[in-house]
Amino acid sequence: MKLTTNLLLIHGAWAGRWVWNKITPQFAKMGYRVHAIDLPGNGVDNTPANEVNIDTYLWYLSEQIANIEGPLVIVSHSGAGVLATALAEAMPERIQAVVYIAGMMLPSGMGFSDLTATLEAEHPEVTGINPFLLWNEDHSVSEVPLIAARNVFFQDLDDKTAIIAAQQLCPQPLGGLALMTCWTEENFGRVPRLYIEATQDKSVTLVAQREMQKRVPGAQVVSFDTGHAPQVGKPVEVAHAIDDFLHTHGGGEASETVPLRVNE
Repeated sequence: MKLTTNLLLIHGAWAGRWVWNKITPQFAKMGYRVHAIDLPGNGVDNTPANEVNIDTYLWYLSEQIANIEGPLVIVSHSGAGVLATALAEAMPERIQAVVYIAGMMLPSGMGFSDLTATLEAEHPEVTGINPFLLWNEDHSVSEVPLIAARNVFFQDLDDKTAIIAAQQLCPQPLGGLALMTCWTEENFGRVPRLYIEATQDKSVTLVAQREMQKRVPGAQVVSFDTGHAPQVGKPVEVAHAIDDFLHTHGGGEASETVPLRVNE
């Protein structure tokens, strides 16, 4: 009998496991075992802001993975894409596939700010949420104003859903924003990848998403006409896209191959 596939869901900056609340029931109906986590320092635990960095994140995620039995797929949103890449590089035999949802699928050794710096002259909108952030006195922690969250992250959602999401955003330590990892074709490069585009995204803009796809080729791509959080705006459709992809790569429960549903 085929083992149940585990989905490890990793949220991006200023967010938490709540960002997966609408899509988690869809995955459960499909037979997946879901593990949605809160990263250290996002307000749920007591990790001090000055201790939040990629090493802290990866140590925590490695601990979570050690307690998961059976096939494992990483599903990442936004900046968590860097963590997904790092995990795939570190344990390619353990991870069956990686999914990036409007995610930072970056070249080896490059940060997202480095990528956007190459695009900003022609596409100033790639700065995303950065101009609207509120920083503490020593510039170590940032917050997203409610109106900016509504207009940049959740502009495609209805008012009630958008405001509830915006109100749940938490302060984000700088060390959890400046993420970068190095990877190799031998490890990360052999892990199947799905990239879910968000064509209305004002945070990780479509220009930036497609530049990353160009610089890190090889991912299957599915497009949704949503803002920065497709898993909130179109949870059913996004869950089906991931399910379809995993069926074709041996990570789903069905034995037959299911064609990808592409939503332009």
